[in-house]
Amino acid sequence: MPRYLIGVTFAPGDDPAPMDRWSAAETTAHLAHYDALNDELRASGELVSLTVLTLPDRARVVRSDGRATEVADGPFAEVHEWLAGFHVVDVADEARAVEIAARVSAVPGRGGEATRQPVHVRPFPTTAPTTAEEMDGWLADRGGSTGA
Repeated sequence: MPRYLIGVTFAPGDDPAPMDRWSAAETTAHLAHYDALNDELRASGELVSLTVLTLPDRARVVRSDGRATEVADGPFAEVHEWLAGFHVVDVADEARAVEIAARVSAVPGRGGEATRQPVHVRPFPTTAPTTAEEMDGWLADRGGSTGA
């Protein structure tokens, strides 16, 4: 079965209010929605892994030429572009991955309303390129080229 990454960023949905403005009951309902979904995915055998990530201010950008390594705090993209967490699912097809993503997007927010937060669905490739020729073919399928 194909694997998909279902990613949530810090982008708000319909209600831009940050979670620190939510009531405890609203936050509890939000987390309970995720718990129930995660329990279902575990029970169905579709959940490969999941994680919540720290806030972007804890992220580091690392650059190295193999001799010297630079570690920086930024520059940062807009906070709403940073990955907040993700599920890796092993499902029958893309339609099932989209169905799961829709459940993530419908997580309740303030007032119990679905957040409609944007959720990314990205398939894992079946194989990764290991040669320059394979990389050129992989990129050509996506409209790019290594120039090799």
